Amino acid sequence: MFAAIDFGISNTDAVASIDGAVRHWTRPSDGTPDAEIVRQVLAAGGVDLTELPHLAVTGGRHRALPTRIDDCVLFGVDEVTAIGRGGQALALSDGDDPDTPILVVSAGSGTAVVAARGTHYAHITGSGVGGGTLLGLGRLLLDSADAPTIDALAQQGNPNGADLSLKDVISGPIGTLPPDATAVNFGKLARSAAEVSRPDLAAALVTLVGQVIAITAINAARAERLQRIVVIGHMTDMPSFRTVLNRVGDYYGTRLTLPNDAGYGTALGAMLHRSALAAAT
Repeated sequence: MFAAIDFGISNTDAVASIDGAVRHWTRPSDGTPDAEIVRQVLAAGGVDLTELPHLAVTGGRHRALPTRIDDCVLFGVDEVTAIGRGGQALALSDGDDPDTPILVVSAGSGTAVVAARGTHYAHITGSGVGGGTLLGLGRLLLDSADAPTIDALAQQGNPNGADLSLKDVISGPIGTLPPDATAVNFGKLARSAAEVSRPDLAAALVTLVGQVIAITAINAARAERLQRIVVIGHMTDMPSFRTVLNRVGDYYGTRLTLPNDAGYGTALGAMLHRSALAAAT
């Protein structure tokens, strides 16, 4: 049995391979992880810590943990490796060459961009704009820091209720961008004090965050000469966010791969990295 936990800022994700089947689950992060939290996280997925000879741990908070809990050895995996390896697993099918170079974008509380070339993983760039931005601004603009609530509102709204589009600014398209593409995020709010509906505000907010992440990814892929982009992280749980990423990809002729259940990608990468090392020894 192999298992891993990703201790993120907002979410703690766990994954386990039991009898060849991969199981994953999540819970909100709650303070600095310790031995008791590790036991609770594993128990929530039906895994007993005493049955594990070792456990892979990753995420910004994992370094607070000891190297051993009872008889279980904790194996730290750096986030860059975990993100890259998890992205490969979710983006590449069994028939693909595992050495295919890809760009992995981890859209979590913030955004990290990793180039994965075979077993070499390198941090390329990133952004402070991510899920934490969405929730923080959601609290200010929508009186809600609940992602499903913001997502449901965004799917009902029109971002151009708050944004200035190209047709508002230059009366038409520019390059590959259509007339309704965003010219100025939240630009209408700067021009007047007109009321904007909550759905339109939510749609504009998701559009802002999604556009920053998508453009960052596309520019990084071009700079690194990588043809394939995969996005992981819990931001992809939101259909409205996926819609924005696909729209931006269409604008620039770039397909962004958005796997299902991508929120557990980093935990999966940590587990696969540890299991590969164990198999090699």
